[in-house]
Amino acid sequence: MTDSHPGLAQEVADLHRAAFTGLVLAAVARRGTPAAAELVFAIFRRQHRERFLPGLHKLGLAHLPHAVAAAQYHYLSNRIGGVAVDYARESDRKAWIRYTPPRWLWHGTAICGIPGEVSRAMLRGWHAQNGVSLGNPRLGFVCTGQVADGDPALEGYYLEHERDLAPEERLRFARAKASPDYDPAAMPWVEALHWPAERLRKAHRNYAMEYLRTAIPCAIDLFGAAEAVALVGLALRQVGMQWRAPLAAAAGLTGRGPVEAAALLAAIALAQGERGVEHDADHVAQTSWALMRGVADPHPAAFACWNALWEGLVAAHDPRLALTVERRLDLGEGAFRWRIAPRPRPQPV
Repeated sequence: MTDSHPGLAQEVADLHRAAFTGLVLAAVARRGTPAAAELVFAIFRRQHRERFLPGLHKLGLAHLPHAVAAAQYHYLSNRIGGVAVDYARESDRKAWIRYTPPRWLWHGTAICGIPGEVSRAMLRGWHAQNGVSLGNPRLGFVCTGQVADGDPALEGYYLEHERDLAPEERLRFARAKASPDYDPAAMPWVEALHWPAERLRKAHRNYAMEYLRTAIPCAIDLFGAAEAVALVGLALRQVGMQWRAPLAAAAGLTGRGPVEAAALLAAIALAQGERGVEHDADHVAQTSWALMRGVADPHPAAFACWNALWEGLVAAHDPRLALTVERRLDLGEGAFRWRIAPRPRPQPV
């Protein structure tokens, strides 16, 4: 990632955060709350399987008591990603975390469209599973509040009980519980707070991209390829249109023609960490796919979902232009290559 446009790096992180939020809101609006909750559960369950134990060791937390380790993991990993979160250790067997407003994941007014059931699905997919991954059947999470339900924070504590928990007991709700005093001086030290600005921007970008990287395959698995392309593609197209203006401003581009559109897509690709980025008057290409890096054999529908983001951006850039795919890296063609050209005029009836 180059830092020639530092504002663009942050806008790219915000773009991917918005894409994930928009995807979930689209599922709520078009598939209903139960289906959206099922999708969010699948996303966070997959992330948990892939990230929790490796991250625990990477952050140097594996030696801690399990309740403390789980809470510190959420504090540290989220703080590195740019999320506002607090931590308090009550004992070796009880430790608190609090995600304070504004909620990073449901940015701005998006929180108004997130049902409590969808927020709870996130906790079921991750927080309730930490004891399972640690091989400790006594460890559970007690949620004492959710912003999605109007509470002042998403808050709760990890508790190691005196007995093994049944699967349905791994996540409990107790809204009457009093919060502890969160002392900033007692929270785990976060090395990332002292990183150079460019490294922090990269961490924030990677954190945001991780959600979309997981969400697209989960939507395909859950809804099927055609429905995922319809649902996710529409949401990402809309987000691409909404984010075109701030992305162009951050890249310092003011024109509206195909040259500027190609330059904008190339600048975004570089800010995403893509390799082999090239562009000319009406083409842009890249030889990597940073979003799906580490995903083995992504479904061909994943590209259609992701490509809708750039289709929306070009549509907002100039509705007379169209983005055409000429080569696909995911199909073994060596690179992604797009052409930006005038949209064909409708034929008279």
